[in-house]
Amino acid sequence: MNGQWELLGGEGRDSGGIEAYVVRPAGTPLGAVVVCSELYGVNAYVRDTCAQLARAGYTALAPDYYWRRARRTALGYSAEEREEGLVLMRALDRDELVADAATALAAARTAAGGRGVAFLGLSMGGHIAVRAATELTFELAAVFYPGWLLNSGFPLVGPVPPLEQSGRIAAGGAYLLGFRGELDHIITAEEWQQAEQRLTAAGVPHRLVSYPGARHGFACVDRPADYDPKAGADAWQQVYAALAEHL
Repeated sequence: MNGQWELLGGEGRDSGGIEAYVVRPAGTPLGAVVVCSELYGVNAYVRDTCAQLARAGYTALAPDYYWRRARRTALGYSAEEREEGLVLMRALDRDELVADAATALAAARTAAGGRGVAFLGLSMGGHIAVRAATELTFELAAVFYPGWLLNSGFPLVGPVPPLEQSGRIAAGGAYLLGFRGELDHIITAEEWQQAEQRLTAAGVPHRLVSYPGARHGFACVDRPADYDPKAGADAWQQVYAALAEHL
């Protein structure tokens, strides 16, 4: 599957605005998936994820959320590149992210072939997908090891973490499917339990899964120290089942 960069809601890259890496399926799409990346940007792993979704029949688009400060960021997983990604992540603004997510959602609706739209988030992107679900209306948020759901500390979170507004997710109607590893150093078991409680209390349809022995990043084959093929395969099986059900 071949992808290409496209400006969302504009005439061309020189006119400004957010771009996304887009991969389309061979036939009529079964829906569209907005792929929200890790702090490493729209790198090879994210582009491969888009191609995988397109092979399964979905239009996949990965927005470049760093576009205001660096275009088409695609970092690897070295310690140095992680620090570079952290600098970019710390510069993200919550309101700008919501605006960009809204632009991506509009493009996804157009590309969905009359079917539904999902936001699929990876780590930082998982936070973005959950935040988007508090502000926008779409069918499914599927998130891998999302951070800062119930605590702030970064401008992208803002003063109110997204799950403190779980009622807004319920109002928007998204089904929330989430995954974390037991050994995740960013999302504690206590926070995951609190997330479960907040979603249940707000009436958000959801399923939260924790994999024994798995680490943060367990679904990413390009992170061999963290990759857990069994957990990753199970999570993706659940993602595809949810896409088929909700889109």
